[in-house]
Amino acid sequence: MGESAIESGLLARLREAADRFEQIGNELNDPSVARDPSKLATLGKEHARLRPLVEHYRRCSRLDAEIAEHESLVADADQDAELRELAEQELPGLHEQRDAVLEQIKDGLVAGDEQAVDSIIMEIRAGTGGEEAALFAGNLFQMYQRFCERKGFKLEVLASAGTDLGGFREIVFNVKAPSVYRWLGYEGGGHRVQRVPKTEAQGRIHTSAATVAVLPEPDQVDVQIDWDKDVVEHVSRAGGPGGQNVNKVSSAIRLEHVPSGITVSMRDEKSQHKNRDKARRILVSRVHELHVSRERAERDQARKTMIGSGDRSDRVRTYNFPQNRCTDHRIGLDLYRLEAVLDGDLDELILALQAHDRELRLQSL
Repeated sequence: MGESAIESGLLARLREAADRFEQIGNELNDPSVARDPSKLATLGKEHARLRPLVEHYRRCSRLDAEIAEHESLVADADQDAELRELAEQELPGLHEQRDAVLEQIKDGLVAGDEQAVDSIIMEIRAGTGGEEAALFAGNLFQMYQRFCERKGFKLEVLASAGTDLGGFREIVFNVKAPSVYRWLGYEGGGHRVQRVPKTEAQGRIHTSAATVAVLPEPDQVDVQIDWDKDVVEHVSRAGGPGGQNVNKVSSAIRLEHVPSGITVSMRDEKSQHKNRDKARRILVSRVHELHVSRERAERDQARKTMIGSGDRSDRVRTYNFPQNRCTDHRIGLDLYRLEAVLDGDLDELILALQAHDRELRLQSL
């Protein structure tokens, strides 16, 4: 494949991917790997992830060879005129096919591993602003809930802490869909709202905030946690509403991951088993995110500019009610249809973020 077809950086990455694909194929045929279910599953997933990219690379290589052959025929004055004319007529179509495959290759190269996940855990927490911030956190959850309904994504609430006025101090939920991170992975960070709160008697505009985290939910084989040695489990009575069973039975679970210091509490379910299962899912995702964030911090500055980092300290979006405006600060996009956005119509925002992120990733290759 010629340098004119693909930039040198892309070409190097393609060769690395093809070499790694062949290496994994050899490892999968190793009897010792077949006896290790965890390693077999990990290598199998990586092999499956690389396959489309390598197939596109090989397709592009074949097209480049055909283009070179056709161009050689056209330039050869000694060739039959009819054959040269046919080759010239076929060249534009070959170039179009090559360009289309090239775009697929770029998409495959710049899409991070996180964007291939089919299950994520999202956490929304009220920030500054008291009860108004909790109401805003509820608005954000409803926005994502309606977006998922529009897309046919499966949403499951894992834990929540509500307020008297119907807001949330915190809500944690799971979303499942093919490549769901490609759609919701950009939502991580600080969100703020500017509006007149229901509790404001003098009509003054207040600014409140909430933070959103988006955590890919990895398979157990992707995150090595020794539940007996690394995790301390605390069991207590849940308390609060729910009848006599909730108050008398020790069903609330708090898990402490000693190596990282991460803790997860779960008391939503009456069943201790269900609380433990949900708490473990959240803990696995948070430990995975900790490892990913550490790896991200070690990358060069160009990689740190990726807009999908999801750092909660970053202000990513403002929802301004007086101006009917939603602003995404990462790309400077203003949409003057706030009601539609909060009703889950996020496609324009997300597609713009995807396009911008793609360009940044291409530049950093």
